[in-house]
Amino acid sequence: MTESIVIIGGGLAAATAAEELRTAGFTGSVRLLAGEQHHPYIRPPLSKAYLTGQDDRDSVFVHPAQWYRDQDVEVSLGAHVDRIDDGRVVLAGGEEVPFDRLLIATGAVPRRLHLPGSDADGIHYLRTLDDSEALKAVLAEPGHHVVVVGSGWIGLELAAAARGAGQDVTVVAPEQVPLAGPLGTELGTMFRELHETNGVTFHLGTGVQGFEAADGHVTGVATEAGVLPADVVIVGVGVAPSTELAEAAGLDIDNGILVDEHLQTSRPGIYAAGDVANAMHPVLGARMRNEHWANAIASGKVAGRSMAGQDAVLDDIPYFYTDQYDLGMEYSGYPPLTRDAEVVIRGDRAARELIAFWVADGRVVAGMNVNIWDVNEEIQRLIRDKVSVTAAQLADPSVELSSLT
Repeated sequence: MTESIVIIGGGLAAATAAEELRTAGFTGSVRLLAGEQHHPYIRPPLSKAYLTGQDDRDSVFVHPAQWYRDQDVEVSLGAHVDRIDDGRVVLAGGEEVPFDRLLIATGAVPRRLHLPGSDADGIHYLRTLDDSEALKAVLAEPGHHVVVVGSGWIGLELAAAARGAGQDVTVVAPEQVPLAGPLGTELGTMFRELHETNGVTFHLGTGVQGFEAADGHVTGVATEAGVLPADVVIVGVGVAPSTELAEAAGLDIDNGILVDEHLQTSRPGIYAAGDVANAMHPVLGARMRNEHWANAIASGKVAGRSMAGQDAVLDDIPYFYTDQYDLGMEYSGYPPLTRDAEVVIRGDRAARELIAFWVADGRVVAGMNVNIWDVNEEIQRLIRDKVSVTAAQLADPSVELSSLT
C-alpha cells in the first residue's frame, strides 16, 4: 500500500521538506497544503530585494510550479485546514486528507498592536507576499511620512527600504538602543548610526499608545512623548508561532510546537519544522525556536529525511543575514549562549567593516561579519569545533581565523 505524507504550510520549510523527501527516495504520495494562493516562497526578499525592486517576483519562489509536477508533489493552493484528526487532515470545505505521516510547517504570524485606532487604513504588517506587494506599491508613491514601529531586524530593514524609496522615515520603539537585545549596546548603536546617516529619525525609549486617523486613514502615531505625523505606518514588533492547529490536535506546545532533535512532535508520525517548531538542539542540550531563513532550510531537510525513515538530526548552527543600505551582515551562532558573553571586535567599527565575536569560557559561541566576506565558514568552524581562543587573537586582524585550531 502506498504511503502518504501531508505537509501543512506554504513556506520554505514546507517546500524544502517536500524536496528532501524525494531526494531521500520516498516514492509515496506527497501533498502540500498551502494556505495562500501562491506556491511556496522565501520570506527574506519580502523585506529586502523584492520590496526594494532589486529582484523580480519569480525570484521569491522556492521552485517554479512545474517543479512540483515533475516531482509528483501535489500542491493545493488556498487550502485552509480546519483540524487534524487521527490519521487525517480535515479541510475547511470538509475534504478529508489521509496521511501516514504529517508535517506541520505553519510558520508564524505578526504580533499585532491592539490599540486605539489600530484598525485605520495605512497601517501595514509584513509577513506574506501579498503584504510585501501592497507595501511596495505604497512606497513607490512619493511624499509619504512613514513611521516604523519596532527597532528589531524587520523594523530596521523596512526603515531602510522606505528610506531607499525616498520616504520620510521615523522609527519608534520602547528600547533605548536598536537591536540591543541580540547585539548589545555598542553594535546596536552602530545600526542606529547607519540609519541616522541615511536620514532616519529615531524616537526610542517610548511606547506607542495608539493611532490617530482622519476619514478612516492613519494620520499619526500617538506615543508617550507626543504624536508623530504619519500617513503610512509599518509595524514590525515580532511574530508568534502559528500553533492553533497543533494545540487543537493535543500536541505539546511551549513557545511553538515541541519537537525532538529529529523534529517529531509528542505524537508519533507527526513532525513540525520552521518557525513553528521549538526543537531540542543537541549542541545546546536545550530547546531553541529559530525564525530565520536558514532554519527553514535546515529543519525542512531534517523533517523530510526523518519522515522518509532516515536518521536525521537538527544540529545546524543558526544563521541569518541582513542588508540595509550599504551594509551587509551575516550572523552565525547560538543566541542563548551570548547573554553573558564578551564581545570582541576585529576591524573598523566606525567604517562598519568588522567581525564581532561573542566569547564565553574561552570559546566563540557566535560571530557576525559586517561588510567583510568569505569568513562565515571560518566563524562557524570556530563555533562548531569549540576552538579555544583569546580575545587578543580574535581582535588582531593579522591572526588568520584559519590558524586558530
